[in-house]
Amino acid sequence: MVHAPRYFSFSRFLKEQYPGKVYKIPLDAGFTCPNRDGAKAFGGCTYCDNRSFSPNTRGPRKSVREQVQAGMEFYRRRGAERFIVYFQAFTNTYAAPDELRRIYDEAFVSDAVIGMAVGTRPDCVPDGVLDLLAEYAERCDLWIEYGIQSSHDASHAATNRAHTFGDYVDAMARTRRRVPTARICTHIIHGLPGETPEMMRTTADRLAEIGTDGIKIHHLYVTRHTAMEHQHARGEIPVLGLEEYVGLACDTLERRPERVVVQRLMGELDGELVIAPRWGRTKAQVLAAIDAELARRDTWQGKRRGAPCPVAVPAGVR
Repeated sequence: MVHAPRYFSFSRFLKEQYPGKVYKIPLDAGFTCPNRDGAKAFGGCTYCDNRSFSPNTRGPRKSVREQVQAGMEFYRRRGAERFIVYFQAFTNTYAAPDELRRIYDEAFVSDAVIGMAVGTRPDCVPDGVLDLLAEYAERCDLWIEYGIQSSHDASHAATNRAHTFGDYVDAMARTRRRVPTARICTHIIHGLPGETPEMMRTTADRLAEIGTDGIKIHHLYVTRHTAMEHQHARGEIPVLGLEEYVGLACDTLERRPERVVVQRLMGELDGELVIAPRWGRTKAQVLAAIDAELARRDTWQGKRRGAPCPVAVPAGVR
């Protein structure tokens, strides 16, 4: 019996990094994005409705402090001892440094908050913001999460992303220089309009060359109340089948350096906002399918980069 998973999961990272249970608390601090407010575009990304993946965007928004306190109470019932506050919804560096400091400080409600993760865009981290984040990297474990979704500018244009892959390359270089102790997590989406499997694998290869500490891999899903909902209804947006996505996820893992933390391996599956795809599987079943495909291929995270197999495989199985 092979002991899965064959990749460096976020849960494994947390167990190695901290004693006791650590949970991430997702937050909505009331930010917007430059492709929503007209600074770069209007309407936001064509696929984006934060309510489909960010629980605190549903219903009346509470203060950051109230969200953290409620999250701590909820996760403590699951055995959590310490917490990483996750500024998740929209672009969480899209404000002046003094305003960001006020917002971020509100999340540190107790010594049990030992980390902070900040989700943002690579075109929204001027040097002054990075210098502010460097201060937080000295007081807690800091993750900066860059949503790029693809390395192909045609895909950014097709989805109204309104930034380029060059913005990401620049942001990575400046972040490494100005916030050297921060960890960086990069978000990508497989199945964007017009992208071939080879293009998606190219994105994985490019990220491996640039270097990132963590990755979140999503599949494109269509949600209600988005421009993509209407495109999908007109037959303009095909979505990936389960087997196709499983194969692409495995392709991406093979291209990741072995110690890159895999924070996510799939997008959302269900809920009233998700229209397609409907795979008829739970999250656990999809992750099991990815594990099974890795085993079937006799592959693992980093294999294409010369990494050894990270799991125990009894003699005669491989």
